[in-house]
Amino acid sequence: MSQKFVQIGLVNPKSPSNVGSVMRAAGCFGANAVYYTGQRYARAARFNTDTKNQSLNIPLTGVDELAEQAGDQVKLVCIELAEGATPLPEFVHPEQALYVFGPEDGSISQALVDKADEVVYVPTKGCLNLAATVNVVLYDRLAKSDKASGGEALIRSSRDVNNRLKAK
Repeated sequence: MSQKFVQIGLVNPKSPSNVGSVMRAAGCFGANAVYYTGQRYARAARFNTDTKNQSLNIPLTGVDELAEQAGDQVKLVCIELAEGATPLPEFVHPEQALYVFGPEDGSISQALVDKADEVVYVPTKGCLNLAATVNVVLYDRLAKSDKASGGEALIRSSRDVNNRLKAK
């Protein structure tokens, strides 16, 4: 599986710090776009913690309906603690996906889950926060892809100016 096209959908996120962290994950893992519904984030956006300014490179767009962002070739994948969902370790990621994540204080609507091509959950005791879940899912996608290897050039280009560590 190659990392062709990845979008992230956030259902009415309430925390600007989580959205900022989602944007950072989107940049680190090469997502193409991030969408969100609802008004809570828009009201709190001035407190955004997108520390790597990924919103300059990756569109962050408010929309009315997340399912409409998937398009014809893109699979809609809801990430939710839902009965009957596939555990993430067993999930085979589609080449083109819109991953939808529920709000920090709620769930994805049944109507949206019913439209999904897949429903997947992270098998943890309790639930992770929004940004942590996005990181885990995008890492799982990368780890299962043909892009999983890195190398010295990737390390040098990824670390910040305060890190010049070398392993023995």
